[in-house]
Amino acid sequence: MDGCLFCKIVNGEIPSSKVYEDDLVYAFNDIDPKAPVHILIVPKTHAASILEIDTQKKDYLTAMFAAANAIARDAGLADGGFRLVINTGKDGGQTVDHLHLHLMGGRQMGWPPG
Repeated sequence: MDGCLFCKIVNGEIPSSKVYEDDLVYAFNDIDPKAPVHILIVPKTHAASILEIDTQKKDYLTAMFAAANAIARDAGLADGGFRLVINTGKDGGQTVDHLHLHLMGGRQMGWPPG
């Protein structure tokens, strides 16, 4: 989608620090990390939020969570744990209108979030 920050990152128009990539998803380090490890995992096709994921696009969610699994293991987070977050809409804290999964770890996470 024209003007989408994450689409531009996926397409290589804006530089990023790539962590993972496959046919369906791209993952990169967050430029404003909230934890020692803070990686964003985005589908390569534009979907503004989780609300645009239907049965035709469900493979993107599977790919996002499979990527999170691989990245967490590679980053050494599997034993201590980590957090996965999908913000949706303004009240949910979504600041970029492109579905993305936050993988955060490397420190104790508090509860409740936000």
